[in-house]
Amino acid sequence: MNPDKKTSELAAAVLALKPAYWRAFGFAIVSGLLVLVPTLYMLEVYDRVVNSRNHMTLAMLTLLVLLAYVVMEVLDWARAETLREAGAALDRALAPRVFQAIYESNLRRLGAASIQPMHDFRTLRDFLHHPLLGSLMESPVSLVFALILFLMSPALGWSAVAGALVQVALAWFNERSTQPPLLAANRAAIAAQQYADNSLRQAEVIEAMGMLQPIHRRWMARQREFLGLQAQASDQAAAFQATSKFVQTTMASLLLGVGAWLILENALPGGGGAMIVGSVLGGRMLAPLVQTISQWRAVVNLRDAWGRLDQLLTQLPARPPAMSLPPPKGRLQLENLMAAAPGSNAPILKGLAFALQPGEVLAVVGPSASGKTTLARLLVGLWPAAGGKVRLDGVDIFAWDKLELGPCLGYLPQGVELLEGTLAENIARFGTPSPAKLEAAARAVGLHDFILSLPQGYDSPVGRDGAMLSGGQRQRIALARALYGDPVFVVLDEPNSSLDEAGDLALAQAIAQLKARGTTFVVMTHRTSVLGVADKLLVLRDGMQQAFGPRDEVLAALAKAAQQAQQQAQQVHRPHAPQAGPKMAAPAP
Repeated sequence: MNPDKKTSELAAAVLALKPAYWRAFGFAIVSGLLVLVPTLYMLEVYDRVVNSRNHMTLAMLTLLVLLAYVVMEVLDWARAETLREAGAALDRALAPRVFQAIYESNLRRLGAASIQPMHDFRTLRDFLHHPLLGSLMESPVSLVFALILFLMSPALGWSAVAGALVQVALAWFNERSTQPPLLAANRAAIAAQQYADNSLRQAEVIEAMGMLQPIHRRWMARQREFLGLQAQASDQAAAFQATSKFVQTTMASLLLGVGAWLILENALPGGGGAMIVGSVLGGRMLAPLVQTISQWRAVVNLRDAWGRLDQLLTQLPARPPAMSLPPPKGRLQLENLMAAAPGSNAPILKGLAFALQPGEVLAVVGPSASGKTTLARLLVGLWPAAGGKVRLDGVDIFAWDKLELGPCLGYLPQGVELLEGTLAENIARFGTPSPAKLEAAARAVGLHDFILSLPQGYDSPVGRDGAMLSGGQRQRIALARALYGDPVFVVLDEPNSSLDEAGDLALAQAIAQLKARGTTFVVMTHRTSVLGVADKLLVLRDGMQQAFGPRDEVLAALAKAAQQAQQQAQQVHRPHAPQAGPKMAAPAP
């Protein structure tokens, strides 16, 4: 092991609970030793009570045994509570980080959106009070039992050790044979679950176009793969469990037979009582190993979950605390901006450079796949720049603390999604809603009267993904959310794609109102309705800045370029008159 290797965040969080583990381990050891009490009671009854026929001795021994049982149960309860509290402490320490890492993974498009890390974290947390962990904590007691057997007779001790070695060999073969199919089954189960989740999000499309049957076939193929791998692992594990129990049962009888043989040879002090005690101690010695084999799937699941969770937390470390900055005023500057999708080297934006002053409105136009949505993501700090900078008031916007910047910024993505809650909660960004700000944002997008007409008004639920609203209403609610609280910088990506003429007019009026208050806007659009309130125009093509400047100048330049291109095209396609050939001299008469 490399001593310089840094402990991972996950390992550090688990190791921080070492005091709790040691307390639970101490409780487990004492409780495991108290398991000897029934055996000792049996030995004393055979040795003293039966021979002396003393009722008082029997009563006192029975009372001590009952007291030991009570102590043992209290210790088991204390161990369970200690491990439960350790699991709760681990949850408090790590659950926020896991949630943040899932959020970051989805934000950076590092894989399919999934809550599998939450399931992995639950697997890790639940293992702290899994029966297998209790067996592992009690396993050192097996050494005490083995020592007692050797003290009683080396033959009993070596017989028990032989059984333990057989169980260890079974555990090793169980690990080697069941781990690959179990890991493959886990991966197949995750893939089937993710495919089902993704399909359910498109339920309307699947139903409308009759796609359910092929989608179902694809899901069933993944499900059958999972069930086949799980059955393979379960069959192999069941065979090893049966063999392990056979060895345990056989060892109990074998130790009993060895004890009887020692009695016949006058080599076992204590007679029949010692013979029974040896058999019981041998069974107790092998019990932790038997339970470990029977619960081995929990170990494989834990190891698999640990690997995925550790990789996620290492890949997405916690954000360092950002320096507190004064609220921005809306001055935007792009410095030779280069952009690529996270995890990719293919450039999407190439060398963008422009600046906006507070209160200016920039309209961004261009054909599909020209980079408008990517630019919107970089302008609000969702993606890091591959080169260059996006600066708001001179500060790199990606490094700005989003908790501080969020209230000063508005963003409407191209794909509008509302969170489950009320209209007021969605517009107020799930903070404490201000009635005045709610009404101002709703009026700005022309929704205030509609909301008041609802039975519950602003407290009306939007449903899952905004299912209670039409597409245009969802877009207006999302636009009101972007404008809530008079932000100083707003980025709108196709804000009128689902709006009718009235909504389009309300959008232009809202931009004009906030522009008058000093709000800086960047609007990606295909429609010309927003151009009326734009101060500047940016034309993108293939991720490059084709034109930028005052709106009228850029429009005039584009119109002139289009006219020249049309004239050139007409000249190329204009038919040419046939040229006359050289005149032939008339033949001589």
